[in-house]
Amino acid sequence: MTETVRVGIVGLGNIAKIHVTNLEALDRPVSLEAGVDIDPGAREAFAARYGAATYEDPAEMYESVDAVLVATPNRFHEQYVVDALEAGLDVYVEKPLAHTVESAERIAAAAADAEGFCMVGFHNRFANSVEALAGYRADGTLGDVSHVEANYVRRRGVPGRGSWFTRKDVAGGGALIDIGAHAIDLSLHLLGYPEVTEVTGDTRAQFGVDDDYAYVDMWGEDGGAADFTVDDSASAFVRCANGATVSLEVAWATNRPDSQEYYVRGTDAGARLDLADDSLTMYETVDNGTMHHRTTAVETQDANAHQRTLARFVESVTDGTSPVRNTVSQALRVQRVMDAIYRSSDAGAAVSVDASD
Repeated sequence: MTETVRVGIVGLGNIAKIHVTNLEALDRPVSLEAGVDIDPGAREAFAARYGAATYEDPAEMYESVDAVLVATPNRFHEQYVVDALEAGLDVYVEKPLAHTVESAERIAAAAADAEGFCMVGFHNRFANSVEALAGYRADGTLGDVSHVEANYVRRRGVPGRGSWFTRKDVAGGGALIDIGAHAIDLSLHLLGYPEVTEVTGDTRAQFGVDDDYAYVDMWGEDGGAADFTVDDSASAFVRCANGATVSLEVAWATNRPDSQEYYVRGTDAGARLDLADDSLTMYETVDNGTMHHRTTAVETQDANAHQRTLARFVESVTDGTSPVRNTVSQALRVQRVMDAIYRSSDAGAAVSVDASD
């Protein structure tokens, strides 16, 4: 067991700042020891703000920490995750697991052989509304869950065009890789993470490639359409080995309202989950006195899902036990689904999905 968890961060951009804020708020013995970035300016700013040591070479940091948070662009996840695991450290990596399925598979192989563990940052699982709904599935309230309708749609919210988010060689994809990863993971989580067998999907680039694109929100500067080489929306239908299905709508930009709604269908009850306001509504038909329909708004306390995810990571590092949620094998399944959606879009037909871990 580790008394105080010494944490280092690789990639000192905006996500790193969010992680530090959440680490500082944890009611657990944890300390920010150091950070790594290839940009001298990022290292200087991080050291000045947090008083932590900074390095260009991660190997120097690995000697002084117990755990590493990897918050780099997707293309570099493999490099840093594998090196940290081989150094005997526990690792938390931002989603998605990698920028390609091949890279994700190499991370999974390294994690399987490692002394430490790797946890993936699918933080939505730790929202209170999701925790409640997952509990209803686990205790049988929903009956047999057969379908999840998943929406993660922005009206006009492409990240900064020209940034790594909109470059396929660095991100691996666009809206599907960025926010679709969350929607696929949460859908599979609510289904109990069944094996996926077949995917039909289509990806599009309709707004980010437009020189006259008008946005509602944009993170970062707008560098224009020239370097936009990814998808900005995707639609897909996912079939699982147990007969369950997922319908998926993902978009950075589209002409419809924002939505983070999930509809879950069960034989005994259904649910509407809205991550935009962390709300949950249950729909049931019951024979209590007389057969009738019951709609229940489930109230939960506010919670910081990012913070709770990191708390679980730190707890696992402290106890020396691998987490059972947000595992590499689950993240690899998400990566394979995303890869299958891209392959299906290219082929114009349904494609099979590798079910092996």
